[in-house]
Amino acid sequence: MTDFLTSFGAIAGAIFLAELADKDAFLLITVSTRVRAYVAFLAGATAFVITTTLFVTLGSVLIAFVPVYWVRLAGGVVMLAYGIWEARALVGLKQVEKEEAKVEKSGSPWRAFLALVAALALLDIAGDATEVLTIVFVARYADPLLVFLGACTGLVCASALESALGSRLGRVLTPDRLRFVSVAVFLALGAYIILLNS
Repeated sequence: MTDFLTSFGAIAGAIFLAELADKDAFLLITVSTRVRAYVAFLAGATAFVITTTLFVTLGSVLIAFVPVYWVRLAGGVVMLAYGIWEARALVGLKQVEKEEAKVEKSGSPWRAFLALVAALALLDIAGDATEVLTIVFVARYADPLLVFLGACTGLVCASALESALGSRLGRVLTPDRLRFVSVAVFLALGAYIILLNS
């Protein structure tokens, strides 16, 4: 039981940190300045449970065909590359701005909820650091249920924090400030994953 809780905490913590620095965070924070925080939170939690299910399943299938060592190494390299790319460019912000505009135009809280679930799921499926990390954790722990529970917990907690921050501090948390944190988190996670592999 202690091993399960330790692994669960490691997964949830890493996913939580990665999500706070991801483009989904930009969208949830900015949308939370315009819609009620609970709508943003529920949309984030719903989208992340859906995409985590998809990526835990993908990770399980992937490790059946690719040696775990290579999955973990590739995941670490992708995280480092993502951090370097974030440092050089405005990755995903144009897409985030487009999705934000759709949510804003939606009108009612129910429509805003559905638009935000769709936008967050699209951003995750289109390429997302937390999803790469989820696949790496499936390879590392070989326990899809553990990874699913840990990743969902980390993502739901991040959604709660991002929604609350957006509703309170949306004007202070600029994309440039969030990007600086993002670069640091991705570089640290990528290095950590590669070191675990050696």
